[in-house]
Amino acid sequence: MTPWTRGRRVGVDVGTVRVGVAVCDPDGILASPVATVPRDPDTDSDRTPSDMSEILRLVAEYEAVAIVVGLPINLAGQEGPAAVLIRQYADRLAALADPVPVLLTDERMSTAAATRRLSERGVRGRRQRAVIDQVAAVEILQRWLDTHRAGAVRG
Repeated sequence: MTPWTRGRRVGVDVGTVRVGVAVCDPDGILASPVATVPRDPDTDSDRTPSDMSEILRLVAEYEAVAIVVGLPINLAGQEGPAAVLIRQYADRLAALADPVPVLLTDERMSTAAATRRLSERGVRGRRQRAVIDQVAAVEILQRWLDTHRAGAVRG
């Protein structure tokens, strides 16, 4: 595993309707929710989709050293049709974010974990839908941080 590099990372949970965004502290200890961005349905034009523009703005604002995008893997550990679409999204984002790397990570169960966390806090219905994507992005980024920091410390 590569050595740990200090710096903020931006976590991204890409949905069909919304994109959740989270960020961590410069030491990579704690991920926090940042924003829920409406997904731009116009992905075929040459212009930068508005959701990606907002992610890039946040990457610049937080001076992020990497973007971590959740990749939907099924419970059998395989990629399905949704993973193909997320890989395409991540590739386009990577081309726009260069030189900031875009990394893919298994997001298995992140939305379920986010839903459970919010329900435990009494957040339900419309209030939950408003923040679920951010909380899922936090789950994705926090798992990535925990895995990579632990490997870097041992490594």
